[in-house]
Amino acid sequence: MSLHENAALVLKEYADQPELRDLYLDHLAAHPDGMWKPCQAGHVTASALVIDPEHGKVLLTLHRKLRMWLQMGGHCEPGDATLQEAALREATEESGIAGLTLLPGGPVRLDRHPIPAPCNWHLDVQYAALVPDGAVAAISDESLDLRWFPYDEVASVADESVVELLRRTLERL
Repeated sequence: MSLHENAALVLKEYADQPELRDLYLDHLAAHPDGMWKPCQAGHVTASALVIDPEHGKVLLTLHRKLRMWLQMGGHCEPGDATLQEAALREATEESGIAGLTLLPGGPVRLDRHPIPAPCNWHLDVQYAALVPDGAVAAISDESLDLRWFPYDEVASVADESVVELLRRTLERL
């Protein structure tokens, strides 16, 4: 199964946000290259909110280009067999934490946001990743900063998409 096929299957099984889910599915049906950065109509990305429920905090990255506090995530790569693998790879690379596990139940939410041309749109499939005991974060080259935030501080530093991702993640825990 290709990553494109896996993404379509994951999205078909995702019950929330039906209008946005259908937009993602229509995008994939219309664009065989819809998983990849060169697709000018936009492309599917994968991300994960790194969360430590035991200590009531999340790890956010200060994105180097956007200069915003965000969850870990980014573009799918040819070696990614599934969206879940892409999200976990991105979360591991950007957090420096080995042994992350995705919260069961598939994606937590979808978030479509504009990006500069020529790509135009990110169609982000968002997961949540649980930290192992004793996790120590390490900043990557893609970040200006990496910081743990208590749940109640996220709204003061991050945009609404991250706040909503946290809210939906907490509902799942």
